[in-house]
Amino acid sequence: MRGAAFAPVFRKQKNKPLPAGYLFTNEDLKKLIAPLIVEQILAVTVGMVDTMMVSSAGEAATSGVSLVDMINNLLINLFAAVSTGGAVVSSQFLGQKKKDRACEAAEQLIVITGLISCAVMIGSIVFRRGLLGLLYGSIEADVMENALIYLILSAFSYPFLAIYNSCAALFRSMGNSKISMEASIVMNIINVAGDTLFIFGFHWGVAGAALASLISRIIACMILLYRLHNPKLDIHICLKRLSWKGMLIRRILNIGIPGGIENSIFQLGRVLVVSIIAMFGTTQIAANAVANNLDSMGVLPGQAMNLAMITVIGRCVGAGDFVQAEYYAKKMMKITYLINGLCCSAVIVTMPLTMLLYGLSPETLQLAAVLVLIHDGFAILLWPASFTLPNVLRASNDVKFPMCISILSMIIFRLGIGYVLAEGLGLGAVGVWCAMVLDWMVRVLCFAGRYRSGKWKKLGRS
Repeated sequence: MRGAAFAPVFRKQKNKPLPAGYLFTNEDLKKLIAPLIVEQILAVTVGMVDTMMVSSAGEAATSGVSLVDMINNLLINLFAAVSTGGAVVSSQFLGQKKKDRACEAAEQLIVITGLISCAVMIGSIVFRRGLLGLLYGSIEADVMENALIYLILSAFSYPFLAIYNSCAALFRSMGNSKISMEASIVMNIINVAGDTLFIFGFHWGVAGAALASLISRIIACMILLYRLHNPKLDIHICLKRLSWKGMLIRRILNIGIPGGIENSIFQLGRVLVVSIIAMFGTTQIAANAVANNLDSMGVLPGQAMNLAMITVIGRCVGAGDFVQAEYYAKKMMKITYLINGLCCSAVIVTMPLTMLLYGLSPETLQLAAVLVLIHDGFAILLWPASFTLPNVLRASNDVKFPMCISILSMIIFRLGIGYVLAEGLGLGAVGVWCAMVLDWMVRVLCFAGRYRSGKWKKLGRS
């Protein structure tokens, strides 16, 4: 049924045989995608482990961590968008067989992400109380206290996380996602060990969870920087050569800034949505946090395919081969629908067991289960076309259209309709999550129409 629903979007092109020289074999795609899925699972488990372990300190601690995690996700997506800009530029240079230029772009990506993340870190620490008050208004004192502690320590990790994301994006540009997966494994082992020691051993609560994440991110960042310093790689960096090259940075930011604005406003919208949910009390905040943890597991394959799509389509665009770009777009979307559907179904089926991992009240867990069913049930049909398909556009320099659609849909549906359903009709968190599904539907219609129009190919040739 899913294939029939979206068949017109990815129908086969007549009289356009694929050239004999494939840019990516099936084996190349496996080597790129499989480690990305593992890496995305590990990335999500950092936040999930924090939430599960912190839940032992009570619902105020869990709520405080969840509120800050929404801000963290907003900023992390800003860093990831800039990294995507660098990945697109580097992939296009590799497609053009210009390895020296790809290395220059990589070095400029490290420079700009380092500067942006340090500025964000300082701003988050200095204005922490005002930021939380602005976004969430009047929240319970114990929740605010936990949120402030978690935000300060989280902010110190922003530069390391931003540079880690940039290095990982550059390895993906080379079609090598195994290295960043290995770094992610190390990061998660350190995070779990740190959580166990600091939360259960030293009883530091949210401070222990944040400190464990900080240490793990520092070490992962150092590992990838060291690995990327290898001159035998197609893309490598030299820290001694780091300097400011305006033209390359502008090219990276021309792609990264629209994506950064889109992702930041999207995550800001999610933060504001949580502020609506926060009006209904700690139980709904905690239920929303648990549901977000489990939902993120359901769409992990899609998140991995988002990253893989940038690499593959970017390389095709750089080579000027739009026949292969269309071929790989259709092929990778089919893969996304298959593995995303299986993973969302698995989350729903195993929910009775996973809910037992959270030490929260039955009322909270029951509401969380309803939210998970709404999200993952509809994600099987709508999520890939809402979030993976627009990366075909972005990889071919068509970045403004996805940005505008995402912002407008977020404001009108997630926030506007979400507020009406939650506050006006009294549905609370359930109303907000129903509005999210409407947002997805609008995205599917707009992005599928843009893909079929072929305008993205014209921008890719320019």
